[in-house]
Amino acid sequence: MSLSSALATAMSGLRANQAALSIVSSNVANAQTPGYVTQRINQVETTTGDTGASVSITGVNRQLNQFIQTQLRSETSGGAYADQMASVLTQLQSIYGTPGNAGTLETAFSNFTTALQSLSTTSGSSSAQITAVTAAQSLAQQLNATTQGIQALRSNAEQDINISVGQANAAMTQIAQINTQLQGMTSTDPTAATLMDQRDSAIDKLSQLMDIRVSTSDTNQTTVYTTNGVELVGAQASTLIFNSQGTLNANSQWDANPAKSSTGALSVKLANGAVIDMIATNSISSGQIAADLTLRDKTLVQAQAQVDQLAASMSSALSDKTTAGTVAPAALAPKAGFDLDLSNVLPGNTINLTYTDTATNTQHQVSIVRVDDPAALPLSNAGANPNNQVIGINFSGGMASVVSQLNSALGTANLQFSNVPPGSSTLRVLDNGTNTAKVNAASVTATVSSLTSGSPQLPVFTDGNLLYTGSITGTASQQTGLAGRITVNAALVADPSKLTVYNTSPLTNAGDTTRSDFLYSQLTSGTFTYSPQTGLGSTATPLKGTLSSFMQQFLSQQSNAATSATQLRQGQDVVVNALQQKFKSSSGVNIDTEMANLISLQNNYAANAHVMSVVQAMMTSLMQVPV
Repeated sequence: MSLSSALATAMSGLRANQAALSIVSSNVANAQTPGYVTQRINQVETTTGDTGASVSITGVNRQLNQFIQTQLRSETSGGAYADQMASVLTQLQSIYGTPGNAGTLETAFSNFTTALQSLSTTSGSSSAQITAVTAAQSLAQQLNATTQGIQALRSNAEQDINISVGQANAAMTQIAQINTQLQGMTSTDPTAATLMDQRDSAIDKLSQLMDIRVSTSDTNQTTVYTTNGVELVGAQASTLIFNSQGTLNANSQWDANPAKSSTGALSVKLANGAVIDMIATNSISSGQIAADLTLRDKTLVQAQAQVDQLAASMSSALSDKTTAGTVAPAALAPKAGFDLDLSNVLPGNTINLTYTDTATNTQHQVSIVRVDDPAALPLSNAGANPNNQVIGINFSGGMASVVSQLNSALGTANLQFSNVPPGSSTLRVLDNGTNTAKVNAASVTATVSSLTSGSPQLPVFTDGNLLYTGSITGTASQQTGLAGRITVNAALVADPSKLTVYNTSPLTNAGDTTRSDFLYSQLTSGTFTYSPQTGLGSTATPLKGTLSSFMQQFLSQQSNAATSATQLRQGQDVVVNALQQKFKSSSGVNIDTEMANLISLQNNYAANAHVMSVVQAMMTSLMQVPV
């Protein structure tokens, strides 16, 4: 090696040290910069002449642990989901309140039943009547407040989705823009390293909002998908579309059919123009957006269904009267059955039949519901016990139409329906006289509308100014959102004495506790069936029990859900924090390491400089040799 080659080699060493020093400086300066990945100089040996080798810089390498990065993104999505669920369920618990404290459903219900019991023990005193009505108003107001709280949480979720969609679109746009900037650059390009840090930060933000898969090509182009394969970022960014509906109410429900949906729909418009419904295709299963969708469309909808069921069951328990049918005339033998008076049957009220298929000795129960909106028919029996059938019948066409619909629906069960005498309100149900079926019982459950009907039933609670009958329409059931509209009957508020006076001709005797006893019994020991939409029981085996036991069960369920969500969040936080530490250890800046590198570079720089000094001295000596 010539002296000039030695000098050039030493110079290349100095340049390499200067470049490495610049990288160390960058690492130290960005030690606390979020998303910054430690960089290392990439230097290679270069042949110089016959002997020796110099060094050249080919770029920088990011010290990235992709395996831990992928794990961290996955757990970050799960952590964001758990955080949001735990936060909202904790807020829901605050709406229900602490059991036993004032301002809770349990306390309000207990106060009402206690007031009714006092009404009986005081033989219907005026003060006890007023106290009972006041307690009923407090219970209704507590149900109203609970609904307002639940719907406020749903509205917050709707707004959160709208904000998150904006953040996701910004992140996807940034990823696509950086992809464009990185075209033509190698992964070791110093500029590319900074851009890749920025791209990774945008991907990390996106992973908090939804669960994603990331793929990076040999040309340093990153493609982002949802976990079920919907492309979010490729050569171009897709766009999430959310039509926020603002403030929601109990009737605001998501439906796969856009014409029936009344909450914000979430879709993605792909780069090729295709649009995919992200909710219907379950394309987002984790992250904050998934949590908000679950809360808005499932968790909080179920919570609303529970308080609506409580309001509906309580209202019907006090106002619905079941009247057994009259045995059909013996002259009709061998046919047998019952005559039913349908004059008081209102939309939502039911005709109840029990019959036995004698061929199999199987007993069947049929609930015939008055449904006057054709759009609501037929009623669904999906998943229900096949021996317990629910049939919707439109009464708007008169008794002849009712009879025709019933014969069409139950004729194959060997039952016969008729209107006797024609044009009256009497429905006759018989077996066909061939001993293939036997009508065991028949009754009508109708809502009492008067405060002085002569029976202990009365509409203590109403749906605003309307009678609650459980009516069903093509858009919704009257039960949906009832807890937010329930109020004490205005006529009862004006005249609390009707809590004991149930007849005016003759006038109910003073001290008669028939009505107050009935009301107390219904609320404390009456057994009712609850919809599986409440999350308790199933369609095949629905939950049955008292009102207080139902309330305790759904409050306990919500409490357990909040506790589980909090525990999940805590566990997820531990996992995410552990992965963050691992990622920081493997890919983040270690100041101790950088200081050690700095000392090494300092020594290397001094050594190369010394080599240059020695070469220069040798060259000077050579020039001074006499010729």
